[in-house]
Amino acid sequence: MSGFVEKPEPIQVPGLVHLHTGKVRELYRNEAGDLVMVASDRMSAYDWVLPTEIPDKGRVLTRLSLWWFERLADLVPNHVIGTDLPDGAPADWAGRTLVCKSLRMVPVECVARGYLTGSGLAEYEQSRTVCGLALPEGLVDGSELPAPIFTPATKAEVGEHDENVSYEEVARQVGAETAAELRQATLAVYSRARDIARERGIILADTKFEFGFDGETLVLADEVLTPDSSRFWPADQWQPGRAQPSYDKQYVRDWLTSAESGWDRRSEQPPPPLPEKVVEATRAKYVEAYERLTGTSWS
Repeated sequence: MSGFVEKPEPIQVPGLVHLHTGKVRELYRNEAGDLVMVASDRMSAYDWVLPTEIPDKGRVLTRLSLWWFERLADLVPNHVIGTDLPDGAPADWAGRTLVCKSLRMVPVECVARGYLTGSGLAEYEQSRTVCGLALPEGLVDGSELPAPIFTPATKAEVGEHDENVSYEEVARQVGAETAAELRQATLAVYSRARDIARERGIILADTKFEFGFDGETLVLADEVLTPDSSRFWPADQWQPGRAQPSYDKQYVRDWLTSAESGWDRRSEQPPPPLPEKVVEATRAKYVEAYERLTGTSWS
């Protein structure tokens, strides 16, 4: 059992039709047929959407995604039309709203890995592979891979696990031509972003993208290269063979699995609210990621 600890009621706005409540985003359609995507401050971990929000998180995700979209536009087009608030929208939507093209979405999480950790590490320790791709012996948690790899996953509903799949399975699901296009675009975007982050003292260990089609054109969608969708590590603290310090939700995960939280991840009980110290530290990590990557002050 998992999902929302407390599922929110979507805000109703004249002229917008509410389509979906995701882990972080609310999705609407406007009268022109475009999508309106609103990033909340919700935090998810271990397939649960937690009862405690992280102030400014939705705005960090939105602003950072826009920053990245600008730097990737020559590699792949994106779905953003604009950032104007719809008439009648709450003032709180400012800075967290994107008006986007409605795309034919590809049902695949396009994951790129340049370093070994997480579910990739778990598979590697069993079989020396990740998503069926053979890797060299001797790698450990945090090892840099010989070259970035495309390790797709199926997209799961809220409360379910994304499941790693092979490239061949993606080709069966979406066709060989689309699979090849997804792999090429994913690795090109990852490589560009890895180099940009490295210049700013940050390792982009892995990240996931979502793509859709606008007619016959592959388009980068949803959020991109944020602390929610990526593992960012401080380069000056990188040390293979252990868990790396990070600018993402790992701080929340660590607290939830600590004795202090009192929560048993294996139980069917929802996780508890986050204490203020965890909220403040997590917000600080998201803001620091934004500031280090963009070179601008959050305030």
